[in-house]
Amino acid sequence: MQPLEQLLEQVNQQRVKHIIKLYALDSEEAQDVYTSLDALFRRYPPPLIELALVETLVDCWAAVPLPKGLPFISQVRDRLRQWEAQRETEPLLSTLTPQQFHHITGLDPAPIFGPGLVDAGGDRPADH
Repeated sequence: MQPLEQLLEQVNQQRVKHIIKLYALDSEEAQDVYTSLDALFRRYPPPLIELALVETLVDCWAAVPLPKGLPFISQVRDRLRQWEAQRETEPLLSTLTPQQFHHITGLDPAPIFGPGLVDAGGDRPADH
């Protein structure tokens, strides 16, 4: 892997870890959570993991208490497996807009949704 590719991979993985830390999703099982994340990084591209994390987080917000730690990561893994199984027959459609993704994570949505799908203000999909 080239140095630039390594740097991009590290940045993408750091984005995932930022979301985990932002919502304290690692719980008291931090070591196990990060071991599970490493396994996901070996199997899936980090932007897909990032989207699965945020969509799972949104789905779980109604749950009290919010699942954290390995139960949460297990739900993320299940979502990734479901998307993987469906990709042959159905396109991946996010339930989030780029703006919602940004509000939830504080991160630039372009690496997830593509630079052409976010207008300059990040408020809505581009009209082209």
